[in-house]
Amino acid sequence: MNTVIHEIPFARPEFDAAELRAVGEVLSSGWVTQGPAVARFEEMFAGRVGARYAVATSSCTTALHLALVLAGVQPGDEVICPSYSFIATANAILYAGATPVFADIERDTWNIDPEDASRRVSARTKAILPVHQVGLPADLDRLAHLEARGISIVEDAACGIGSTYRGRPIGSHSNLVCFSFHPRKTISTGEGGMLTTHDPAFAERARRLRSHGASVSALSRHEAKGIVFEEYRELGFNYRMSDVQAAIGIAQLPKLEGLLARRRAIADRYDAAFRPLREVQVPARPPYAEHAFQSYGLLLTSACHHDRNDLLHALADGGISCRRGIPPIHLEPLYLNRYGPASLPVTEEVASRSIFLPMYSSLAEADQERVIDAVTGLLSQST
Repeated sequence: MNTVIHEIPFARPEFDAAELRAVGEVLSSGWVTQGPAVARFEEMFAGRVGARYAVATSSCTTALHLALVLAGVQPGDEVICPSYSFIATANAILYAGATPVFADIERDTWNIDPEDASRRVSARTKAILPVHQVGLPADLDRLAHLEARGISIVEDAACGIGSTYRGRPIGSHSNLVCFSFHPRKTISTGEGGMLTTHDPAFAERARRLRSHGASVSALSRHEAKGIVFEEYRELGFNYRMSDVQAAIGIAQLPKLEGLLARRRAIADRYDAAFRPLREVQVPARPPYAEHAFQSYGLLLTSACHHDRNDLLHALADGGISCRRGIPPIHLEPLYLNRYGPASLPVTEEVASRSIFLPMYSSLAEADQERVIDAVTGLLSQST
């Protein structure tokens, strides 16, 4: 008799009837492209993260591109960023025509190392792009001195929704912050992103640039109840979010506190189980930040003699979906062939010895226990 193994997914979006109703209302309205729902979502999101303005986009990647353009990044400039991030972080720099300069990360937080980043500043450095990796804020205060040198800080907060830094939400600190609503994030619109800023001129220009550079949006023309002609004074992009996506976001945002609380409770349970083990290092919880736990990662210590990939395969064979550490961008052929090797020892160590476990708000207690039992059981086996 064959036993069916219940598969535990790595991540999943948290949708219910509220999202179905919201989408249905937009479809019934006949206005499905960027319109009133996007404007409402932007207003709600800005209020939640403590920003004056929010500009919805098609993804965090496109938000990052717009943010770099707003920061004045041009061909010939350099932008410092971590290599330990999804490749979109560096790709956005290339889209702006600039050169990414990779900085190493801290071994405990897995975020950009401010000292290493400062050493990589040159006369061509225009911006620095810290990533709040898997929901843990980077130490922004240790990067603030760069602004006095004319270097813009653009936060990659793709995983940072709900995180706080020194008691304030991510999104309330810097003048350019970018978020993601990918299905693996705490709240999702399927795909989508958001750029937040305190600068009205930045917000106005970002709204033009996301819609081909048009001087007037389609919604504004509609609301004018007359004939309005738009102009195109600079090259823009098609980076718009649709009202269908925004409707999902409007339904998701009121759930954020509950979703965060459940993620943090799961992380607490994982920590309690794994912290006593010599073989792994649990996620850092520095006093300056509150983690959102978009993902939950373990670092295999020198006391662990198991191969990381063997552990991944064993967990997968047991019906538990996990992921390897984030592949370093500087080792991807696109970047290695363009810029050659880079010395990032901590990045490469963390990437090769880290593992991400299932993390989503509706992860059942029985499945949490199964993950814990599987990991501790594998680590206890002799090699």
